[in-house]
Amino acid sequence: MTVDKSKFEWGKRTYIMGIINTTLDSFSGDGLMAQGSDWVAAAVAHGVRQEKDGANILDVGGESTRPGSDLVSLDEELNRVIPVIEGLVREVSIPISIDTYKSEVARQAIRAGASMVNDVWALKMDSEMAGAVAEHKVPIILMHNRSTPKNAEMKKGLGSRYIGVEYKDLMQDIKNELEESIDMALKAGVKREHIIVDPGIGFGKTVEQNLELIYHLNELKTLGLPILAGPSRKSFIGYTLDLPPEERLEGTAAAVTLCIERGADIIRVHDVLSMRRVAKLTDAIVRRQS
Repeated sequence: MTVDKSKFEWGKRTYIMGIINTTLDSFSGDGLMAQGSDWVAAAVAHGVRQEKDGANILDVGGESTRPGSDLVSLDEELNRVIPVIEGLVREVSIPISIDTYKSEVARQAIRAGASMVNDVWALKMDSEMAGAVAEHKVPIILMHNRSTPKNAEMKKGLGSRYIGVEYKDLMQDIKNELEESIDMALKAGVKREHIIVDPGIGFGKTVEQNLELIYHLNELKTLGLPILAGPSRKSFIGYTLDLPPEERLEGTAAAVTLCIERGADIIRVHDVLSMRRVAKLTDAIVRRQS
């Protein structure tokens, strides 16, 4: 797959997606809007730093996806992401992804310079998203998601987690639901080679289910598509290690290593420099790439 001028050769190495949260209430504590009136400049500088640290893609999102977070209006989301994308386009040379489930945000972000769409609801929240992606001929990340507010629980210091979420067969259910989204994309005219799947670590899954998902991640290879995994600073790490988001670096490194060993092609992370090193060593072992 080639995105802008960047070539992605799946299976040869692990690619790094850096996270840029233009929010006030990110679960990981990195919401850049909290930095005051200069938050756009701070977000762009953060992206520039992530590119220097080894990111291959930058993922810009304007709405928090943590359990219990407030919904953001279309206009507010656009106000949060478009200035950042426009600033990044002038400063970085790697592809920019827009993290949204709203088709109009995707359209305007692509016009502003984004070249990928990361949909955390895998086309199932906005019926026009598949058509928007097909129209602009950009890659789409389809993420599995069963998040519901009624299953969310908050614990001081550890943040939110999901409880009581039931699956008949965790991996088969994830694959079945991703296949539904893949079919939606293909029927809308999205090219199969433009589709990436994400099992949705942390989204509508209990701590135990997230651990099981990572252990069995390689089962998603039967879909025949590149896999993105996003374990970075997630609550399953915090609840397993009894640590707040800012102390989950080692837990993230362990999860990233296992995701790569089990077939992840892209890892979506907050700590780009550290996780690039983790990925490079893991690739040297499992892919024989130095």
